[in-house]
Amino acid sequence: MSLINKLIVAVVQLMPKSVVGFFSKKYIAGDTIEKAVKCVKDLNSRGIFATMDVLGESITRKEEAIEAKNKCIEVLDTIVKFKLMANLSLKPTQMGLSIDEDFAYKQIKELVEKARGIDNFVRIDMEDSPYTDKTISLFKKLRSDFNNVGIVLQAYLKRTTSDVITLNKMGTNYRLCKGIYIEPATIAYKDRQEIRSNYLKSLELMLKNGNYVGIATHDEYLIKEAYRLIKEMNIPKDKFEFQMLLGVREDLREKINKDGYKIRIYVPFGEDWYPYSIRRLKENPQVAGQIFKNIFSFEK
Repeated sequence: MSLINKLIVAVVQLMPKSVVGFFSKKYIAGDTIEKAVKCVKDLNSRGIFATMDVLGESITRKEEAIEAKNKCIEVLDTIVKFKLMANLSLKPTQMGLSIDEDFAYKQIKELVEKARGIDNFVRIDMEDSPYTDKTISLFKKLRSDFNNVGIVLQAYLKRTTSDVITLNKMGTNYRLCKGIYIEPATIAYKDRQEIRSNYLKSLELMLKNGNYVGIATHDEYLIKEAYRLIKEMNIPKDKFEFQMLLGVREDLREKINKDGYKIRIYVPFGEDWYPYSIRRLKENPQVAGQIFKNIFSFEK
């Protein structure tokens, strides 16, 4: 199946950009901030929160990183203007982490400061393993001065529980996800159940310590287990939320919302939608199979 999905990725890359765009629009809000606002407003109208992400990462020039930062400033201004129930997510390499760590810190600090001024929040996404230590170090530096900044940890990494123990001491606001980057077996679990077990172990450690957690998953098993932990540990509703990607498992999204739990949807947008889509397919070929089914499905 893995080989088939990799072949599908190759086929999708040969398709016209307009075709890929047509089928990716379910998962990406659009190429402009106006389209993203429309998407977030629709979610908000149903009591669902959002985190807005300007697509772009692995930037290699400071000028590009500054431009990306300015787009993030526009997002924060737009959230205020339209009174959106949303916050900001960003990739460290989008802010220049692969160029200069101090430069990236100053870029993100400016955004976190602005967000604090408008009573908002910035989530620092986690990328692949070459940036794990750098991202955690950057977050720790920011967290010493700000309480409106959070980080993402990935349950498939073997180091995650030890990272949780360390970050718990700082009163960290987490997003916990499985992780999508392809990593070597020496540092990452490959077995589905091992990843699930590490996810739940990490989640329990976070909740026990009283941290706020964004429980980010589309795995129905993990959602049920999270419900169980929340009930058994008597966790207040203001100490967690569920999080999902735009356009994925909308049935589960609606159930969580109906169950009275806060849910936040990751809303990516921007001109970099195409390279983002292709990168995600390469990193997680299983997704390609689903897109291929969508392309050749007659279902509406």
